[in-house]
Amino acid sequence: MPGKIGFDPNKYLEEQSKYILDRLPEGQRLYIEFGGKLIYDKHAKRVLPGFDENSKIKILSRLKDNLEIIICIYSGDIERNKTRQDFGITYDSEVFKLIDDFRNHKLSVNSVVITRYSPHPATDAFMNKLQRRGITVYTHKATAGYPTDVDKIVSDEGYGANPYIETSKKIVAVTGPGPGSGKLATCLSQLYHENKLGNKVAYSKFETFPVWNVPLKHPLNAAYEAATIDLNDVNMIDNYHLEAHGVMAVNYNRDLEMFPVIKRIIERITGEESVYQSPTDMGVNRIGFSIIDDEAVREASLQEIIRRYLIAKCDFKTGKISEKSLKKAKLLMDDYDLKEEGRCVVSPAREKAALINAGRDDDQHLAVMSLMLPNGKIVTGKSSPVMDAPSACILNAIKELAGLADELHLISPVVLEPIQYLKCNVRKKESGAMDLGETLTALTICAATNPTAQVALENLSLLRDCPAHSTMLMNKNAEMTLVDLGIDCTCDPQYQSNNLFYI
Repeated sequence: MPGKIGFDPNKYLEEQSKYILDRLPEGQRLYIEFGGKLIYDKHAKRVLPGFDENSKIKILSRLKDNLEIIICIYSGDIERNKTRQDFGITYDSEVFKLIDDFRNHKLSVNSVVITRYSPHPATDAFMNKLQRRGITVYTHKATAGYPTDVDKIVSDEGYGANPYIETSKKIVAVTGPGPGSGKLATCLSQLYHENKLGNKVAYSKFETFPVWNVPLKHPLNAAYEAATIDLNDVNMIDNYHLEAHGVMAVNYNRDLEMFPVIKRIIERITGEESVYQSPTDMGVNRIGFSIIDDEAVREASLQEIIRRYLIAKCDFKTGKISEKSLKKAKLLMDDYDLKEEGRCVVSPAREKAALINAGRDDDQHLAVMSLMLPNGKIVTGKSSPVMDAPSACILNAIKELAGLADELHLISPVVLEPIQYLKCNVRKKESGAMDLGETLTALTICAATNPTAQVALENLSLLRDCPAHSTMLMNKNAEMTLVDLGIDCTCDPQYQSNNLFYI
């Protein structure tokens, strides 16, 4: 969506690249733990207007001659089919996607590490897939003694029990599909082995959020808490940094809790006093220095808190998060005096739904979706026997952008009727209504012979980054189609029927 720019992506790219290189002492190797999303960082793009969602991969590309990548994934996440929310794909699938994306950017992937490994059919099948495609795979078991027994951790029973990952480049980026992937443990394990081999190495950390040099209660940092409610992350003042440097800095509870242990482990491994006096010292985050309009960032971050609360309500309804996590999301809303209606597309959808559903039974309610166009106008669409609400809304949106009359039908009955026959008579579906994917396919077919449909279709790309809201939960197909279109859609926690089998 167009609006005020609050972030300078070019300044960030320059400063962040230089700062990483500054952490690489001459003649040494740097293991750098990359948190967050390396590619398609939609959260950062939403809260930092102007941020390039692929900034991190561009930074790595600048360093590619001296860089290789290790990807970590926790075996438990494979077993539980843990899913990346923004793309709707499992963590093991995300590893495949990361490898492809890195290769497309000419970046060298060293290997994949299965952390806290224990034999399991799903994990072993994942390893076999990688190995049969020529990817080197290592397994690291849970570290003996971690986190309290430093003597055991820094020994052949602890990190020494892990296989050494052979590396050749000066910079080794260690990343994963999500939090808890075992990136830190992999870095420290490598530090242990490198020191036993007589190699001088360093460790650093690249976390985008929280942003250490903006205030603790800044909406930008609160939006990070809203995005991680299931992890119980809490932003806090880094007391170690304040004591060592007299500078106020923000970090989060897990890093603060673990810093004394990590510091002792590094000192035990290297035999030298650590250069890091705080968890903030370990980081290389230059995000805060590239904010050029604080007010724009604040407003975008407040919008993200609302958005995350709406997502949390749906996740609670579908059993993905606990009541405790939902309450935390609500507390953040209350802390900043925010209302769901503060998201501009929520009220129009709810108001139209209330109007068209007046007098209907609960199980006959029609869904409504609203969407804000790039020019600020809001369009809506409702479900019908012909198509679902997202389909109707998207068609109305591209008709509006193309300057076409609202009553104009873009999809010919010649195309529509066979689709409905297939769904109802052949596939035996309860409804012949087309979902968004089917609707766009039908529109594309019509565009081959209908110039009006072609004009409308050409406006589809203008909907990227537009906000939308649905008064009912959508099925997975509709969700993923909206993701593919780049539309940022939230929902109300209401099922479209009383059926328990809901895809």
